[in-house]
Amino acid sequence: MRTRMIAGNWKMNTTLSEATNLAESLTSISSPETEVVIFPPFISLGTVQNTVKNSQIKLGAQTIHHEPKGAYTGEISGPMLKSVGCDYVLIGHSERRQYFHEDNALLNQKIRAAISHQLIPILCVGESLAERENNITLDVIKTQILEALAAIPYTNMVIAYEPVWAIGTGKVASPEQAQEVHAFIRKILSDHYDKMSAEKIRILYGGSVTPQNSHSLFEKPDIDGALVGGASLSAESFINIIQTHS
Repeated sequence: MRTRMIAGNWKMNTTLSEATNLAESLTSISSPETEVVIFPPFISLGTVQNTVKNSQIKLGAQTIHHEPKGAYTGEISGPMLKSVGCDYVLIGHSERRQYFHEDNALLNQKIRAAISHQLIPILCVGESLAERENNITLDVIKTQILEALAAIPYTNMVIAYEPVWAIGTGKVASPEQAQEVHAFIRKILSDHYDKMSAEKIRILYGGSVTPQNSHSLFEKPDIDGALVGGASLSAESFINIIQTHS
């Protein structure tokens, strides 16, 4: 039985004080059957970790550099993230792919870096609107996963399916559309590793997830939770999603 995960990606939002206040508003969460992870901006990681350390909330980073240290101005490494209490790291979010030109080969290096520093990678995959309209969604997803995971042995990881056309747009894949892709992802993982390993890997849905649509998504057998964007910036909305039952 896979434990549901609700993850909140704060992206480039919240000042230090805003992040602290938002984190404080989440510390009363009590949902033992759900793993809750938040991804604040880098400047807030240490302070937020101190805020949530006595709660059930876990901490993650929004990206990672593939080298452990060096002359990479503006980057952040695995050892740095571990030192502030991170357990998870997002890898390959569509905004990183689009704005920072991260390709699957680089993501493969980042996943290796995360694993080597005992961080659990959350690999983000998803198709653009043009790719969906051209009926190549599954081909795109397969390439993203197989190239990102090339020659990486099975490990504790999470996959997040985020159709690019649904991120921050208010549009959301129907539960049936999302389930189709999630089931396909699990089949890819089964072929790449084995069926038992694939059944252990959680696959999250992301893309304009709200308290209003989360229930219908979580009813689907291969949707193991959500990577929440805008709605995670409101403690009330985020808590409502966490408390959604399938």
